[in-house]
Amino acid sequence: MADALVIVPTYNERENVGRLVEMLFAHVPEAHVLFVDDASPDGTGEALDRLAAADGRVRVLHRPQKEGLGRAYLEAFRLALNLPYPFVLEMDADLSHRPSDVPRLLDAAQTADVVLGSRYLGGVRVINWPLGRLVLSRGAGVFVRWVTGMPFSDPTSGFKCYRRAALEALDLDAIHSNGYSFQIETVFRLWSMGFRIVEVPITFEERREGQSKMSGAIVTEAMRVVWRLGFRHVFCRLPPRVPHPASVIATVQREVRS
Repeated sequence: MADALVIVPTYNERENVGRLVEMLFAHVPEAHVLFVDDASPDGTGEALDRLAAADGRVRVLHRPQKEGLGRAYLEAFRLALNLPYPFVLEMDADLSHRPSDVPRLLDAAQTADVVLGSRYLGGVRVINWPLGRLVLSRGAGVFVRWVTGMPFSDPTSGFKCYRRAALEALDLDAIHSNGYSFQIETVFRLWSMGFRIVEVPITFEERREGQSKMSGAIVTEAMRVVWRLGFRHVFCRLPPRVPHPASVIATVQREVRS
């Protein structure tokens, strides 16, 4: 069994998935990839089945209808936790997340519970975005940090790596975010439990094929979720001052004391 499972949700990404698999295995040939397709009408599911038939490192989870990013990831997380993968990654199917950055996330995960691929750590590394989209993204990060108290430069990042222990600690049934707010809520819950979260710089490039899934409804949901998380931060005195017992840091501390 491979050490890492890369989860990739898809909806109408037929033009991108073949190239993504090729590039991903060029950089992490020992990894496995799980595509989660929400019944794409453009034939993405069929293209993924062909990729899986040709390469045993590729899995496909077909869902009967489009239910959103969060539902896709939650179903994939449950499947991943039934298999012995030490590391589980998230990335987009549109090649905006560079497969060449995956080894760097995995390296950082050797000493962290969650690794965020940051577009803004130490500067802006976003290619081919219109100014309005960049302002929206940067503004969203500032808003999330201000409301929730999380210190991360890119809390909305969808490119991340989890250690298995962190995923096991999440109450997946309690996560109700469905759009991009899912990325914020999962990080917030783990941060508030005392898991060690670090960022590594990545380069983000706007998709070349297909259409963005961003919408007004997704933005509205994200704002609502962020305010709810911020309420918890203010009134529940988060995060704890000690690492979660399952954190990689707590494990190291126990080993040093023994």
